[in-house]
Amino acid sequence: MTRITLTILAAIALASAPAGADAASDAGQRVVALGDLHGDYDAYIDIVAAAGLVDADGHWSGGSTVFVQLGDVTDRGPSSRKIIEHLRTLDTEAEAAGGDVVVLAGNHEAMNVIGDLRYVHPGEYAAFVTDDSKKLRDKTFAANEGAITAIVHQQKPDASEDEVRDLWMAAHPLGKLEHRAAWAPGGDYGRWAAGLPTIAKIGNSLFVHGGISAEASERTIDQLNVAVSEAMTTGEAESILTDPLGPLWYRGNVVREAPAAPDAAPAADAPPPRPSVEEELALVLDRYGAERLVVAHTPRRKGIGASLGGRLVRIDTGISAHYGGPRTYLELVGGHAYAIEKQDGEWVRRTLPQPGDM
Repeated sequence: MTRITLTILAAIALASAPAGADAASDAGQRVVALGDLHGDYDAYIDIVAAAGLVDADGHWSGGSTVFVQLGDVTDRGPSSRKIIEHLRTLDTEAEAAGGDVVVLAGNHEAMNVIGDLRYVHPGEYAAFVTDDSKKLRDKTFAANEGAITAIVHQQKPDASEDEVRDLWMAAHPLGKLEHRAAWAPGGDYGRWAAGLPTIAKIGNSLFVHGGISAEASERTIDQLNVAVSEAMTTGEAESILTDPLGPLWYRGNVVREAPAAPDAAPAADAPPPRPSVEEELALVLDRYGAERLVVAHTPRRKGIGASLGGRLVRIDTGISAHYGGPRTYLELVGGHAYAIEKQDGEWVRRTLPQPGDM
């Protein structure tokens, strides 16, 4: 993870540098950015191969390219673990070749760490099954049978011993205990998630999973990254990990709630109005000395889009089978942005509006 650390440290330094210095720093640099994967390994490997990041055997072939994955590797699909392990391997291989792999934290990684399992696909538990899984599950039930029975009896006072056992077993498919141990703070994937940056600045572009609100931008990139990392380390749910204005969940750079009716009088204790989308983006970019914000999190199934004069780029296109959107990736070369999308089996390159275009 040394190269990722260096990348983030460089990004922090660039945050206070003049815009001209940023633009010069990424002249000729190739960056490939990929949005939410949600457990779809087939889509993931198809895209990174098309981008020239891996060879036919799945090993790094991207040379000095910087590969940025914007989080939400997990949930909704069965192959999150397989993708994570491949990303880990690529990280090492890319560093040796002079490239870089930067995986950002997404809200679904945070959900797994804090135990919010609403969107975990059954296949994700199955990926952790071993020959000892049944023994572990039986032993765990036996060690906690009294407490489990008391909890079940709160809802079903007449539940028999067999019914209590059956209910608990159904709620704990094989592999779930191992999954939870791995994703818990201190577990293998819990530590991995805590080590991910939340915001990366590469050249004149900011990358984040959800978005950056005006409120969040009052803190530096380093402070936001540390805050998310610390919350992942402790598993604190009531934190930046679930803050709707925080970088993992914020959608306000993309969509806003409908404004109140013109004749509706604001409540006396109503907070001051928030800046418009345009005002907020300008504020965020100015504070971080950037020209472009790249976000995922909010699906745009018709493909990658750039708006607000090329200053906002959305790259979550519902890539995974769960959403059924197109397979896409973003390419930045010398600061210019291109959407690469798979259409009718062919990869098509499309030039996006650049910062300053109107």
